[in-house]
Amino acid sequence: MGDHPTKTLPGRRRAAALAAIAVLAAIAACSGGGGGGSAAVTPAPAPVQPVPDPLPVTGAAWLSYGGDAQHTAQSSLKTQALNRIVWQTPVDVAPQYSSQGYLLVHYGSPVITAKNTVLVPVKRSVADSFRVEARAGATGALRWSIDSDYVMPAHNWTPAYNITLTKNNRIVMPGAGGKVLYRDDADAAGASTNTLVFYGSSAYSANQGVLDASVFINTPITADNAGNLFFGFVVTGANPAGLVSGIARIGADGNGSWVSAVSASGDATMSKPAMGAAPAISNDQKTVYVVVKSTGINGQLLALDAATLSLKSKAALVDPFTLSPSRISEDSTAAPMVGPDGDVYFGVLEPVTNLHNARGWLLHFDSTLATSKTPGSFGWDDTPSVVPAAMVPGYSGSSPYLVMTKYNNYGRAGSGDSKNRIAVLDPNASMADPVSATASVRVMKEILTILGPTPDPNFPGGVTEWCINTAAVDPFTKSILVNSEDGYLYRWDLTSNTLSQKIRLTSGLGESYTPTAVGPDGLVYAINNAVLFSVGQ
Repeated sequence: MGDHPTKTLPGRRRAAALAAIAVLAAIAACSGGGGGGSAAVTPAPAPVQPVPDPLPVTGAAWLSYGGDAQHTAQSSLKTQALNRIVWQTPVDVAPQYSSQGYLLVHYGSPVITAKNTVLVPVKRSVADSFRVEARAGATGALRWSIDSDYVMPAHNWTPAYNITLTKNNRIVMPGAGGKVLYRDDADAAGASTNTLVFYGSSAYSANQGVLDASVFINTPITADNAGNLFFGFVVTGANPAGLVSGIARIGADGNGSWVSAVSASGDATMSKPAMGAAPAISNDQKTVYVVVKSTGINGQLLALDAATLSLKSKAALVDPFTLSPSRISEDSTAAPMVGPDGDVYFGVLEPVTNLHNARGWLLHFDSTLATSKTPGSFGWDDTPSVVPAAMVPGYSGSSPYLVMTKYNNYGRAGSGDSKNRIAVLDPNASMADPVSATASVRVMKEILTILGPTPDPNFPGGVTEWCINTAAVDPFTKSILVNSEDGYLYRWDLTSNTLSQKIRLTSGLGESYTPTAVGPDGLVYAINNAVLFSVGQ
């Protein structure tokens, strides 16, 4: 039920007039524009099959949403074949479906240690309360769990509760009042749980009730190579700590600092960090990229000094066609992505509803944000993945890497025909935008695209949407792991441009976009209908 701004909360199946009204109410769920989201269903039978006792695994960790602090989503090892569901576990013990059967909740990405402990953020009640479960990667057996006291800020669709691993295997989790919960050894069942407070533990302890009710972490936490933490937070009303909405940093030494969104941007209208937009770290670790926004639709991408949070540079997030401010939606999970060359990418929505078929744009900047480069033709609720150019046989361009994005063309949104695709794009080559109304815009050149395989029962000639907000890339098999709202997990083989493998997770439904991830044993992780599935051979 693809996250797209023209999707109505009751579903895309209503008449256009009702759709236009609902667009203002919500923007976010797999099965968006014209894709055929179905009513809520229980996951298709998928009994966990027994596996032999595994040998110990040590490999590359999957640290965060998008896999790393740059959100490139690249696997460091070969993924297993998609032959069977190895194990599964709920990520929501009480899923709340809309009256039309949609699941309007973003779920946090699992993170996976080098020793193959899978850490799963779990919504643990009807209310927005959460816990973190640590499970054995090979079997799904529970190793430890901890409840979080995290309180979500006011929201429309439920934002993701994301957790993060540092390079030294500390697991960090958002808590109430802007504090961070952590355990120093994510693999150890007996590790103690401690807290960090960016504005000081004593200030928090003296006024805990007030601060818990007024200070809310509103982005995922990102950790740099040294273990320094960065995140956004929002504040409602006056508080004893004198906080206003902004960006926080907690050093690896435990010392905290923060800067208001207004001060960071130098703009009094930029009042808060964008909900759900994880900070990204430059490849040299010197810059943190964050998104701030106004109380309206517009926003800015900031480059802050990673040590001091002082402003280095900024860029307005401008629609490539109208040249007016893009829409920065509070329902999106899009995060800045930093490419291998330092370029920065961020997905936005068009400001005029349906003008670009609710696809939005993937804005593209150099590392200093001084130069706006060729945009991509899709950006809505999507963080692009990095695809090494060598993964695409026959590619003859000059770019050392390409980018993979969702490429849905939402039915009933503008001229959208529900021919929903995923795409590999060249960030340094251009073509005319494929949407006729905006064809004057030069966009990233399509290198490969592939159409979804399942007919959309609600849009003749269309196919169901791709349901992904960050897709794991496997350079070793030259493939990408992608969820669809038809209930299947697919392997997109770039050598043949085919969907070479698939496995049914559930019978499919309309739901908010979901991530894929890879464990150190090559198991693939995907979320569908409030369940995390571990898939392999």
